Amino acid sequence: MSTYKNFRIALIVVGLVALPLGQAVADDEDEYEAAKWKEVEFQLPTPPKEQNLIPVYVSAAAENRFFVDSTSISVGSDGIVRYTLLVVTQDGVRNVSYEGMRCETRERRFYASGRPDGTWSKSRNNRWARVQESAYNRYHAALFQDCFCPDGVIVRNADEARGLLRRSGRPSSAGG
Repeated sequence: MSTYKNFRIALIVVGLVALPLGQAVADDEDEYEAAKWKEVEFQLPTPPKEQNLIPVYVSAAAENRFFVDSTSISVGSDGIVRYTLLVVTQDGVRNVSYEGMRCETRERRFYASGRPDGTWSKSRNNRWARVQESAYNRYHAALFQDCFCPDGVIVRNADEARGLLRRSGRPSSAGG
């Protein structure tokens, strides 16, 4: 065989051997990052009160109205902003949820939904989901970009989040 052909074969063999090793290193790094971060324990907040609601501006085309309960906002040591969200539909139906947003990974999580009697129903599907700029979850993108994770960086505390919410919101009424 020619030296050039032997060199090509050697490169292919090295590449085939290195490919699984590279994947193993990437998997180990992912596992290390996942093991390093841990979500802290939290308590579900009290139901939102009208006087504590801050409007969230989503877009001029939004048909529903969105509000965050200012007293429910917390910034955890785990890097998660937790908050109670109220969505009021055009028909006046009110949906309350307790959610979390992780700025570092641009993800959100649904913890519980509010019942009419003021109690919570924990979510069965509370996996982390990517915050995307889409019509379906535009309000999550608005909260991420304008209120909880400006420039992709988590707010320092709940007061900073409340201030950003008040500056970004447009006057509206939660009643319906």
